[in-house]
Amino acid sequence: MAPVLLCCDLDRTLIPNGRQEESPDARPRLARFCAHPAVELVFVSGRDLQLVLDGIDEWSLPQPDYIIGDVGTTIYAPRSQTGSGNGDWIHWPAWTDEIAPYWNGLTHDDISDIFDDITAIRSQEPSKQGAFKASYYVNRDVNQGVLDAELHGRLWQNGMDARLVWSVDEAADMLLLDVLPSGASKLHAIEFLIQRLSFDERRALFAGDSGNDLHALGSHINGVLVANAEPEVKERARDLVRAGALEDTLYLAQGGLFGMNGNYAAGVLEGLVHYLPETRGLMNLAAEGERADGA
Repeated sequence: MAPVLLCCDLDRTLIPNGRQEESPDARPRLARFCAHPAVELVFVSGRDLQLVLDGIDEWSLPQPDYIIGDVGTTIYAPRSQTGSGNGDWIHWPAWTDEIAPYWNGLTHDDISDIFDDITAIRSQEPSKQGAFKASYYVNRDVNQGVLDAELHGRLWQNGMDARLVWSVDEAADMLLLDVLPSGASKLHAIEFLIQRLSFDERRALFAGDSGNDLHALGSHINGVLVANAEPEVKERARDLVRAGALEDTLYLAQGGLFGMNGNYAAGVLEGLVHYLPETRGLMNLAAEGERADGA
């Protein structure tokens, strides 16, 4: 099989921590599939590196080949790829060099000062912050348009070219806000990785579920929206691809593949088969191997 670059969000995409049920076979089948040498696996998450590693351990996820963290503002590769022989992860400074100019020499701490008197937003925990990522909780009843304009205005006054990425925490019933450099996103980081790896973009796929995945899901990269995504996210994703005449690069998982429901990892596998039909045979082999191991 020709190489496949599989890029996946974690929470509520591979990690089944949403309200909907997970198909029991989904994660084991995905892990078997990702063990094939032709598959390059990339985790693309809003989490920082340690929280990504914690999620891998907690949910028995396959080991990725690369990690894009902090909503696309960091990229990590295993240190073993540099020949050192250990399993630690190393930060790619080339990506930092790529995105830093957008913030005009400023970082997260400067944004905290700029927004300090705005009571409508509340800083998220330190573990959810990054040098080029400022994250906030926002009540759902806020006037999002007015707040967005105020935040953008302050950033521009300080010479910062920034993006505001909104999403929803279902469990807490809160809005989540990430402030990022304009050139930093899950999509931009994936594009950077494709370029650095000299990868065939037609065999790359991104799977996600939430608002901070929409930039990538509405792009030229093959995108999969897992079935457990919120209806609002599905509608916004459809609108984005229609506006860009990119309908062929968005697939909404429906369920049915191997009798699975399309939620979480099942939706990822379904999207792979949609874009790359030959992967179905490899998934069958993976399932047969698992049954043989359990015999």
